[in-house]
Amino acid sequence: MSTTSSDRLVYRGKEYTCGIDVTLAVVGGKWKASILWHLAQQTMRFSDLQRQFSDTTRKMLTQQLRELETDGLVHREVYPQVPPKVEYSLTPKGISIYPILQQMCSWAREHLRD
Repeated sequence: MSTTSSDRLVYRGKEYTCGIDVTLAVVGGKWKASILWHLAQQTMRFSDLQRQFSDTTRKMLTQQLRELETDGLVHREVYPQVPPKVEYSLTPKGISIYPILQQMCSWAREHLRD
């Protein structure tokens, strides 16, 4: 993400005028926020994440994880062994969004009571 001279935010080649829109572009979608939530609890292997998100395909989960990795929120550690072992964890940038996810969760709990 970068800033242009007119204070517009640029993310993946698209300009934004509002930080909320950029945040939603980064963590929006059906799975990304949930993936971040689970990884904030612990480092997970791909198979563990796949069990958590059984409603998604392997391809979709891989795509979401790659995007989060590209955006610097998730770290992918590959261990040189057979069979391959891959673990996912949050980067410091990924950890920094956790308080926002907590607030979203609290907001949902409060409003589900209505």
